[in-house]
Amino acid sequence: MPVSTPSNEFPLNEARKIVRNLLAPKPAIYWVDFLFHITLGWAAFVATLGLPPFSIAQMATFLISGLALYRAVIFTHELAHLKRGTFKLFRLVWNLTCGFPLMVPSFTYHGVHNDHHARDIYGTMRDGEYLPFATNRPNRIVTYVLLAPILPLFFAIRFLLLTPLGWVSESLQKIIWKRASSLAIDLGYQRPGPAKRDDETWRWQELGSFLYGWVLLLQIAVGAIPAIVLLLWYLIAWFIFTLNSFRTLAAHRYSNPGDQLMTVPEQFLDSIDVPGNNFLTPLWAPVGLRYHATHHLFPRMPYHSLAKAHRRLVAELPDNQLYLQVTRTSLWHALRTLWRDASTRQITSTSPGQ
Repeated sequence: MPVSTPSNEFPLNEARKIVRNLLAPKPAIYWVDFLFHITLGWAAFVATLGLPPFSIAQMATFLISGLALYRAVIFTHELAHLKRGTFKLFRLVWNLTCGFPLMVPSFTYHGVHNDHHARDIYGTMRDGEYLPFATNRPNRIVTYVLLAPILPLFFAIRFLLLTPLGWVSESLQKIIWKRASSLAIDLGYQRPGPAKRDDETWRWQELGSFLYGWVLLLQIAVGAIPAIVLLLWYLIAWFIFTLNSFRTLAAHRYSNPGDQLMTVPEQFLDSIDVPGNNFLTPLWAPVGLRYHATHHLFPRMPYHSLAKAHRRLVAELPDNQLYLQVTRTSLWHALRTLWRDASTRQITSTSPGQ
């Protein structure tokens, strides 16, 4: 059993009753939140270009741009969970203003993340969003974070160079889909072939990302846009991937070695909530992701309801001890606990007589 807690005792039915009126997404909240942050992010991006290099003002606008665009990018998580056929205009606007220019169109997460919530996939070797960090050497955690600088280049190459090659070779297209079309943490992950769970517009999204990238490069080539834009794009993308890597490490206990199926309560107990404070915590875990364990209980719950759901469950569950067991006080607390679990497991596995 990957978790040491009696998950069959978790009051799942009671929890569902407590939050049953919090499952409807409110489009106005999505639009206001996303449009504000994507506008702020790109405005700060442009401001960064015009300020003296390495000045305090430039560092401030860089940080604002990175954090605002990071929040905007994380809306891809919501897109993966919103009911198929809904929020069509929002999906389009998200891709046009965020997914395409940052080379992470929504199809790279849609489907992959839905599998992450499947009872027969979560925590197993077929889950691209899960690695057994807690059962491996701690240095694997460090290696994962150090991969962040490579990821912007990987996705740029995927959409600028590999995309057109896939158009002329069906066999190569299958390889690109399987090995280079997923926002996943497992570099060995092989995505199953396109299916109903995937976004049916993925070919158009490929084209959009390809066009955005090459239009930018051509404008730089003719001098219409300064080349420094490309460097800033890379640094912002690096910043986003790095911050998200720490958030990802704080999202789960990662205690399943990969060969065991887990029930919904077990998935919850293998996940982490970091309520933190209302200022700093949403910066590194935006769009409701500080309540990641609660999200695994109710994957369809919109991000704007998770904080209220958390408060209700703490206050109204007859026994909230199992629910509170997944809570960490901060990002540092979550990371320190994961590192300790991995270190303890490593010491135990190498002890004489083991």
